[in-house]
Amino acid sequence: MTEHFDLSQQRLRHILGHFASGLTVITAATDNGPAGFTCQSFSSLSLEPPLVTFCPARSSSTWPHLRRANRFTVNILPAGHQHLAAQFARSGTDKFAGVEYSASPLGNPILNQSLAWVDCELHEEYDGGDHTIVVGAVRALKAREAAEPLLFYKGNYINGPQLRAGRLESVA
Repeated sequence: MTEHFDLSQQRLRHILGHFASGLTVITAATDNGPAGFTCQSFSSLSLEPPLVTFCPARSSSTWPHLRRANRFTVNILPAGHQHLAAQFARSGTDKFAGVEYSASPLGNPILNQSLAWVDCELHEEYDGGDHTIVVGAVRALKAREAAEPLLFYKGNYINGPQLRAGRLESVA
């Protein structure tokens, strides 16, 4: 019975990893050029007014730059693009090296290979323990309907076609 009360970080990560999530890259045009980071804690929050939310780690060195820009774009990653998730998850590198992008209506980088994008202005921030809960006011958005999603499940990348086929093995 005590296993139910084990709230260690390792157990939390294991149990909560059973919830599949999409992968996004949050980007912004900053004073130092384009900046971005990988984020899997993205969600729709409200339809009226149109709001979305995501949660960067307090240890993120990129989020403070995006916060100062006061606007950002959520790039939803398509199947087969785990390399983008990995590239934008690294610290201390040029995350945009070799990545094609265009400007959103708010001037933020839209990754050309995105499944969809949501352009936002910073609406509010809240304390979320070791993360910050960010709420964005949606200003523009667009999707490519023919593409499949890239998901994260039990610590592995899963592509949309794998789900339809009933195969949940990881993708390198």
